[in-house]
Amino acid sequence: MCSIQGSYREQTPESAIAAFADSLAAAVDGITTPWLTILLENTAGAGSALGTRLEELATLRDLSAPRVALPMGYCLDTCHLLVAGFNIVTADGLAQTMADADRLLGLDNVPVIHTNDSKGALGSHLDRHANIGQGHIGKDAFRRILHHPRLQDKAFILETPTEDGADRRDVQALLDLSQ
Repeated sequence: MCSIQGSYREQTPESAIAAFADSLAAAVDGITTPWLTILLENTAGAGSALGTRLEELATLRDLSAPRVALPMGYCLDTCHLLVAGFNIVTADGLAQTMADADRLLGLDNVPVIHTNDSKGALGSHLDRHANIGQGHIGKDAFRRILHHPRLQDKAFILETPTEDGADRRDVQALLDLSQ
């Protein structure tokens, strides 16, 4: 799987989405590897990043998929969701976010969750990953995320700072929270 993000610096979001579709089609032209899936990842919303809104991710896929001979789906990043304004910290906020993701993207099209806490607060657009339970998402929210019935079949890929053995502690924290 390959995760892709885009930007609309010095152009409108609409023209950037069209340029993204053109660029993606050119990048994968001639590639017919059946085991490769292109995943479009949600962004934190800093600057001119495309894909902060789920509607935008869906449009990126809708315009690109007919021109790409590879399967396409989505990767949701927990830090990016929070700082883009999706309140995944509360039970109600997570339920709303998952309902929106299902309606706009189809959760069946989301095989991967980039799993990381966030140094940035809700709606801050600060794309800084933190170790599990050491940020604004917190352990209780990760317990709810890991136990959400629509996320049970997803691959949770840790994407946290790794210095000083923190990656092993994060894996253990997620294992403990999944019990």
